[in-house]
Amino acid sequence: MKTIGLIGGMSWESSIEYYRIINETVREKLGGLHSAKSVMYSVDFAEIEALQHEGRWEEATRQMINAAHHVEHGGADFLIICTNTMHRMADDVQEAINIPLLHIADATADNIKAKGLRKIGLLGTRFTMEEDFYRGRLVERHGLEVLIPDKGERRVVHQVIYDELVMGKIEPSSRVSYKEIIEGMILTGAEGIILGCTEIGLLVGAKDVAVPVFDTTLIHATTAVEYALGEYSLGS
Repeated sequence: MKTIGLIGGMSWESSIEYYRIINETVREKLGGLHSAKSVMYSVDFAEIEALQHEGRWEEATRQMINAAHHVEHGGADFLIICTNTMHRMADDVQEAINIPLLHIADATADNIKAKGLRKIGLLGTRFTMEEDFYRGRLVERHGLEVLIPDKGERRVVHQVIYDELVMGKIEPSSRVSYKEIIEGMILTGAEGIILGCTEIGLLVGAKDVAVPVFDTTLIHATTAVEYALGEYSLGS
């Protein structure tokens, strides 16, 4: 079993889910008292959030590279970044370390393609929905057609993430808003929905949506276990 390296804390609510899913998946696969070999470096999300919203991405990249070095030096065999948005600097992080990085968008796209879907709706922070580092990767590398909500809806999705979900707040009114936004994307042709922020699965899930849902936290964590056990190949 390879040792899984995790950069967490963005937010710690979703990092808990990563740790739980990873260890439950190992136990399901190997049985008995087995659990995952892992190393986690957890950042202070208040610092990261400020850098994101101030557009200080170079400094944020330096922090991610520093965290990756801690994980690598701690004995990890590969790295996962436990957030979608901070994959904005995934290529820079990969260049700075000597272990592989398992990209959340690649793992998610593999799951989507395995179901034979091509037109997919994407929810996430406005950075994830609007910038090319994530949506562009899905389109250019994996041949998916990606739909996003309109500008006003994107504002709602982003605000709920930062004002509620990363604070551990689950508001019924926000669940209603998300479901309405998702239904709108389905009406415009989305064959499935990517929950492209690692906290969104705390608010809505498969039971709330009429088409397949791709929870990136669940996908990334289980794919990490598959790779650790030799069941998944990077670039597959």
